[in-house]
Amino acid sequence: MYRKIFSYVGEYRKQAILSPVTIIGEVAMEVLIPMVMASIIDKGIKAGRIGYVAGMGLLMVVMAIVSLSFGALAGRLSAVAAMGFAKNLRGALFRKVQDFSFANVDKFSTASLTTRLTTDVNNIQNAFMMFIRTAFRAPIMLVCALIAALKMNARLSTVFLCAVPVLLCVVIIIMTKAHPRFKAMLANYDKMNASVQENLTGIRTVKAFVREEYEKKKFTDSTEAVRKAQVNAEKLIIMTMPIMQFVMYSSIISILFFGGRMAVGGEMETGELSSFISYVGQVLMSLMMLSFLFVMFVLSRASLQRIYEVLTEEPDIVSPAENAVTTVADGSVSFRNVSFSYFKDMENLALSGINVDIKSGETIGIIGGTGSSKTSLVQLIPRLYDATDGEVLVGGRNVREYSLDVLRDNVAMVLQKNVLFSGTIRDNLKWGNAEATDEEIEKACKSACAHDFIMDFPNGYDTDLGQGGVNVSGGQKQRICIARALLKKPKIIILDDSTSAVDTATDSNIRKAFREDLADTTTFIIAQRISSVQDADRIIVMDAGKISDIGTHAELLERSEIYREVYESQQKGAEE
Repeated sequence: MYRKIFSYVGEYRKQAILSPVTIIGEVAMEVLIPMVMASIIDKGIKAGRIGYVAGMGLLMVVMAIVSLSFGALAGRLSAVAAMGFAKNLRGALFRKVQDFSFANVDKFSTASLTTRLTTDVNNIQNAFMMFIRTAFRAPIMLVCALIAALKMNARLSTVFLCAVPVLLCVVIIIMTKAHPRFKAMLANYDKMNASVQENLTGIRTVKAFVREEYEKKKFTDSTEAVRKAQVNAEKLIIMTMPIMQFVMYSSIISILFFGGRMAVGGEMETGELSSFISYVGQVLMSLMMLSFLFVMFVLSRASLQRIYEVLTEEPDIVSPAENAVTTVADGSVSFRNVSFSYFKDMENLALSGINVDIKSGETIGIIGGTGSSKTSLVQLIPRLYDATDGEVLVGGRNVREYSLDVLRDNVAMVLQKNVLFSGTIRDNLKWGNAEATDEEIEKACKSACAHDFIMDFPNGYDTDLGQGGVNVSGGQKQRICIARALLKKPKIIILDDSTSAVDTATDSNIRKAFREDLADTTTFIIAQRISSVQDADRIIVMDAGKISDIGTHAELLERSEIYREVYESQQKGAEE
């Protein structure tokens, strides 16, 4: 796990290596300064040698400046390395998510992926920066200061050596207990982000139903859950500081007591005692730094596991490893004994026993009640999901044989939820074809009955849509999405209830334009209104995940009870 994640240090490996190297220079100066200070006290001040004091004092200043310079350089190098590492890691996560299928995204949830890309990466960045500084500084300082202290007075060193086992026990206990608590805290972060995401995405619905107070309470509850989880995790961590300080100050008091007696008895020079206390402080401070490093490791370990889960998640829909088909012959589609389950479980099927052959250029209507798996059926064509059993053919080849890019470039799909992005109308339309000319854009928009209302905007096609297309109505958004799909010039186009927000006259005009402009394109129209599909070459009637019947409008009126009931109810509603 660690090797894979830290491999993303990449081009910042140089800074990551140089940072601990410069720390060696900083530590060397810090260890030598107490020796110079002892010499000043014992050989200069006691003997009244003012020149010696001045000279050694100047040397201490130079050493302090050198130490400071090395420390500043180490800090800059570690910051650059840590931020570069975080950039690479975040980029790798984002690219991985782009390769996920719908099923992979469903597994993690959007909110959880957002937390992993932000909070978890930040945790690892901070831990990495601390690691490349503290993980080298603390041990080097500990060893050098310990050797200097032992060399100066081995008997007195036994006092603070007793503190080491105590500090180690504290660190081990904290690491064992804190990890699951931090994992629970991050899970609560996921829930909070989910609440925020839902609220901001559906803010208009919230206001329309006057649910602001409910949403405020819901958000307050989620933030309170995060706070409690944080407190539960952090209350172990905050115990570290008082315990460390207690051990540290107890050691210093003990050394002052015993060392003072030794100095009074002539067994130790005053300068040596002063330097010895400095070394004790360095040793104990190094131990505290190491303990904090372990604490940070506990916090980042939970984040490391969560990120590792995403990086090692294998997309369940990929292009063939070799000999992938790179051309789609035509828009013919065949379902051969297809069954599908979102849970990959043959006991819990969304689609069952689907058999149908569709010729290239046909217009196929799909009708059925809510939950009849109309959308599930068409999502198998561009491999947004894979059939659990059976096979789906496009252009006479199994969809699993195609390169995903080739297949999806030839299958345009306007989803139920129409998604537009920040930018102009033209920018959004060019998602269908980045090289599309103005003439091609206008033609697609005219076919989707979008050109007229676009030109009514002051800036026409250069009108800024705002985030998610907030500046256009639902029907306008649908028509822009249809035009975007048409610009792909696909062999198959799927309209998944994508004219539900337009009036019947506009719906009729769109279908007329499709018949004229897309004569060679296989068209699937999922709709709730019979009028949207009655002119189709054939209509598929779905019921409980199965094909109930297939035929023309007239044929289905005669023999399909489900179709006839829907038609009569809509006709009655229209008359009323």
